[in-house]
Amino acid sequence: MPRTAAPPSALSASPVPRVADRDRRRTSASVVLRSVLEHGPVARSTIARLTGLSPASVTDYCARFAETGLIREAAVPRRSGGVGRPHVPVDVDTERFLVAGVHIAVPYTTVALLDLRGRVVARRELKHEGTDAGRVLARAAEGLAALRAAVPGRCPLGIGVAVGGWVDRESGTVVEHELLGWREVPVREVLGARTGLPVHVDGHARALVAAERLFGRARGAGSVLHLFVGNVVDAAFATHDEVHRGPRSAAGAIAHLPVPGGSEPCACGRTGCLQAELGERTLCRRARAAGVTGVANPMHVVASAAGGDAVARRLLVERAAATGRAAGLLLDVLNPETVVVTEVGVIHFEDCLAALREAVGPARAADVLPSSFAADSVLAVAGGSVVLDALFRDPLGVSPELI
Repeated sequence: MPRTAAPPSALSASPVPRVADRDRRRTSASVVLRSVLEHGPVARSTIARLTGLSPASVTDYCARFAETGLIREAAVPRRSGGVGRPHVPVDVDTERFLVAGVHIAVPYTTVALLDLRGRVVARRELKHEGTDAGRVLARAAEGLAALRAAVPGRCPLGIGVAVGGWVDRESGTVVEHELLGWREVPVREVLGARTGLPVHVDGHARALVAAERLFGRARGAGSVLHLFVGNVVDAAFATHDEVHRGPRSAAGAIAHLPVPGGSEPCACGRTGCLQAELGERTLCRRARAAGVTGVANPMHVVASAAGGDAVARRLLVERAAATGRAAGLLLDVLNPETVVVTEVGVIHFEDCLAALREAVGPARAADVLPSSFAADSVLAVAGGSVVLDALFRDPLGVSPELI
């Protein structure tokens, strides 16, 4: 006898949830928690109005988040005209959980603890003793353990790692980092084994796009370009809350973008590559050659400029202008609503920001913003935002073992 297809009612009664249903619940949960993040303290009725979800769904999600400790009810009820049950607002709970952040730069690693609003609770800088990946990651794990001991009683949800170079987010691997000499380093596997915590790994430009969209000035923008200028120079582009990654997360590699008029030799054999021209090593070398004393890192150039050294200030303004020309090229190609630039001069000095915007051009100058985060916390925020982005995308995925 030929087998007939099951009727639709039988298929819908299957106890195995469909992938589409799981994705829908995950998306709805994310929207609710993001609304609490953006508007909290906020009434559940307001969340329903803002998100378009039913009041019952919002109440259900909020109950789950309160049970897991992601949100809490505000201490003082907000009454609606004094009639009926008061609207008790909810807000992100910043007291129960923390996330750990690790940012691996060329000369040092920053380890930090952040609350669920992306605010740095504690941080340390660990100067590298060589660039061996195993040793760098071991010291990062040790540094995080010391920070956790200094902030007792608060449970870490996971570790976010932000690194320059080519980082494969899906596998948690640093595929290639030219300046550190790393190739195929399994960062997630190594740190996870040392800490026993979930580990999320991403490139630092993509991490800072997530930070800007969650906690910064780019919140609500339809499309955002982030340009990171440090020892490593790279970029990230996001539209509608989705970061473009490309195959194996290789998108955003702009280190060898040619700079018109550039003269710096690059390790690739050419001259005038973007990273060779704008990298912090080049800034420091030029500062020393120009007579700025005591320069070992870019913050020494910043300190000299702040102290009245006109040469240091000029070098920073020139670097900001060159960064603006690079940003202008990327603007022409990608046409984002907002551009965010993380660069030390632009963060610290108004004339550097002005030079950056002038180089971009008057038509788009107002769309170019400095990092939303202070210079002493931006790298910590980059690391922590890798795991915070994962949390706010899938808040239902918080491990019940942590409750």
